[in-house]
Amino acid sequence: MSARPPAEQGTISFRPTPYGHSRLGRPLEVWRPPRHAEILVFAGIHGDEPETTGVLSKALRRLLDPPEACAVVLAANPDGLVRGTRGNALGVELNRNFPTRDWRPDRVAHRAVLDGPREVLLSPGEAPASEPETRALIALVEELQPETVVALHAPLGCIDDPKKGPLAQWLAKATGLPLVEDVGYPTPGSFGTWAAEQDLEVVTYELPLATPDDLSRTHVPVLAELLVRAD
Repeated sequence: MSARPPAEQGTISFRPTPYGHSRLGRPLEVWRPPRHAEILVFAGIHGDEPETTGVLSKALRRLLDPPEACAVVLAANPDGLVRGTRGNALGVELNRNFPTRDWRPDRVAHRAVLDGPREVLLSPGEAPASEPETRALIALVEELQPETVVALHAPLGCIDDPKKGPLAQWLAKATGLPLVEDVGYPTPGSFGTWAAEQDLEVVTYELPLATPDDLSRTHVPVLAELLVRAD
C-alpha cells in the first residue's frame, strides 16, 4: 500500500459512499474496500470522543489507495460530533441502543470528565434500534459481513477483547495499552454486546487520555498499519 507524502495528507484520496443518514439527515459515510471487508473500523459513535475520528482520519489520509480489505467509518454519530454531545441529536446514547437481549429502557448515566461522577443522563432510545444511526450501522455490518470489527472509543486507555485474540494482542503490543477482557462495568444495548450475540468478533480500542499530538504520534501509525494489515 502506497503512502502519501505529508503535503498531500490534508484530504482523503478516495471517496466514501453513504450507508444511511443521521437523525438530522447528515450522510453516514463508509470508505469501502475494493474487495471483501475482512475488518470494519469505526469511530465517533460518541460525539464527545472526537479524538477517535481525528486519529482514524489521519490514518486514512496517509493512504494513497483504499485499504484492500478494511472498511472505515469515521463518524458513526455525526450529529453528536458536530454538537459535541455524547448522544445523537435526540439525546440517545447510541451505544446503548442496539437490539440486545439485555437492552433496558433506563436512562444511562455517564461522566462529563473521566474522574467525575456519573451525573449526565441520556436515553437508550424509545426502543432497541430506535435510532437511524443504530439501524444503519447494523445494516452495514450485515452487508459487509466483516470477520472483525474494531470500535474506537476514549479515554479509558486499553484494548478490550473478551477472547484476547491475535488482533487485540497485536494492538496492545503496538500501542503499549493494556489488554483487558472487559471495561469493568455492564454495557447493555451496546454494539459490543450486540456483536457478541451475532458471533461477531469485536475489539474495542480505547484511546488514552492524552493531548491530540500525543495521540497522533502513537496511534495514527498503528491505525494506518491496521488499515492495510489484511492487504
